Amino acid sequence: MIPGSHLLSVLIFFPAIGALALLLLRGDDHVWIRRLALTISIAEFLLSLLLVPGVQPGVAGYSLVEYYNWITNPPIHYHLGVDGISVFLIILTTFLTPISILASWSSINHRVKEFFVMLLMLEVGVVGVFVSLDLFLFFLFWEVMLIPMAFLIGIWGHERRIYAAIKFVLYTMAGSILMLVGIIWLYNLTGTFDLPKIQQLLQDGRFAALTSQQEMLLFLAFFVAFAIKVPLFPLHTWLPDAHVEAPTAGSVMLAGILLKMGTYGMIRFCLPLFPNAAHRAAPWVATLAIIGIIYGALVSLIQPNLKKLVAYSSISHLGFVVLGIFAFHNISMQGAVYQMLAHGISTGALFLLVGMLYDRRHTFEITEYGGLATPMPLLAAFFLFVALSSMGLPMLNGFVGEFLILLGTFQLHANWASWAALGVILSACYLLWAYQRVFFGDVTVEKNRALPDISSREFGILATMAVITLWMGIGSTFFTHRFAASSQNVLDQMQRTNPQQATRPSAIEEFPRTTGGRDFRRAAKGSPSRPALAAEGTSRASQSSTNSDNAPSAQNSPALQPFQPSQTLATIIPSGARDLLLPVSTPHPRVVVLRTSGKDVRRTSTSARATKSAQASTPTSPAAPGAR
Repeated sequence: MIPGSHLLSVLIFFPAIGALALLLLRGDDHVWIRRLALTISIAEFLLSLLLVPGVQPGVAGYSLVEYYNWITNPPIHYHLGVDGISVFLIILTTFLTPISILASWSSINHRVKEFFVMLLMLEVGVVGVFVSLDLFLFFLFWEVMLIPMAFLIGIWGHERRIYAAIKFVLYTMAGSILMLVGIIWLYNLTGTFDLPKIQQLLQDGRFAALTSQQEMLLFLAFFVAFAIKVPLFPLHTWLPDAHVEAPTAGSVMLAGILLKMGTYGMIRFCLPLFPNAAHRAAPWVATLAIIGIIYGALVSLIQPNLKKLVAYSSISHLGFVVLGIFAFHNISMQGAVYQMLAHGISTGALFLLVGMLYDRRHTFEITEYGGLATPMPLLAAFFLFVALSSMGLPMLNGFVGEFLILLGTFQLHANWASWAALGVILSACYLLWAYQRVFFGDVTVEKNRALPDISSREFGILATMAVITLWMGIGSTFFTHRFAASSQNVLDQMQRTNPQQATRPSAIEEFPRTTGGRDFRRAAKGSPSRPALAAEGTSRASQSSTNSDNAPSAQNSPALQPFQPSQTLATIIPSGARDLLLPVSTPHPRVVVLRTSGKDVRRTSTSARATKSAQASTPTSPAAPGAR
């Protein structure tokens, strides 16, 4: 872990100080309340950009670490840190907060001071979740986030706002209780709430007392809490009501940031802490994710409410993220993280556009619109651009994440990727059909003819979102290059099946290869370095050349067995050819293992094939089973 300054603490508590400053203003001074809230949120965003140089590409551990003793008994620490995954989620949070404030500039007219105080306090809780490395501290910020969001829905929402707010609180609290039980269980097991220490104990194999059933229960305690927040089918029923009844700023923050806390928790806690349970549950989780992808798209396809259509599309898109996480492949993991960021921008922009329509017509029913491209050409153009990005058009941000998820998943589970690809097709269907009904054709409602187009403030918001969408589509390596190592680190922490295996060294060193921002790794850890292997091969080659008469014949060479993923290269390649580079004069065939779409291709040298053909021409005893 790389220590840093107090930047993370500043990012957490600066919005809270700003909220206190807002409370000092008069409640009817709406102009300065809005100005101060916007200034604080923009300053917070600029401060968060300092995280990018603070987290170096290729560094898998935590950076900018802050560690202080907080409570002695039980041992609770103020432990903060970020890696390549959490840093961009923090920046996404600080970016969408001023966007939400601008979107609420004229639509919120009662309890204005309290509204912006709730937005800033929501930012405090979300940033705290993404930087916490102590389980107790993580849970504290998780609950801090719940209160402002419930008030945003319940006070400034629409007709059924109380029902939606209570439903949101009940679902989230039910998951929080399960997660709290899991946290306490882990503390009783390890004696610490510190996440890196718990991960280290797991890596060292010191959890011998944890049975497979207990690990599964702990996994479910965390997973259900995060699955509710995603939300994953069938725990999704709170989301459409919360989205439809929330104000525009609440919907943007909910879809853009709060849903990502669930998938972030799966990556940060479920996979590294409970790898065996995660592997056993992966088929079931993938099935639920695929059902959510298809179900969310089908409901969006027949949805008469425009805002509820966008809400169900979030269920479909977040299903891709969960699928990429539980495919356990580096490419799909990177795609899941990227899709979290892309979904926050594209779906947040969709909710902004729907909110702008609502401000003019005060309805979300698609039948109340039609032909809006005539009176509102600029809004229609931005809506089409964002819809294309949400459905995964190449060169826009939505394509990169879904493509990486499907690519990585297909290499290990082709059937999963095949079913999930239906969601991409259906997303084009419901988004384009909704766009056609809202913007194309004749103006069906007479009052729509006089609707004003977007204002300069709204144009600035949508133009900013469009630029970010395009940049993420064509400059994706800026992001993937920075969280590739962190994604691989999560998978590396899962490479253990029991305490004995966790402490057993592997045979071959791991060689990282980075291409286009993606970190590809071969072989296993813990072997001699490549120069050492080359030296060993040279030594064996010299011994073989001086003792050629004693060299083993091709008939006595070890038979090539089918390659298993759990085998290391040392169990397959003959000892005289371990150098992989230098020629060996012994008649052992050289084996070159080529990884191509998960398949292993072996080629023997010309001398080995000649020896084999010579054996075929001479009657010999039957070959050993498994020989080639």
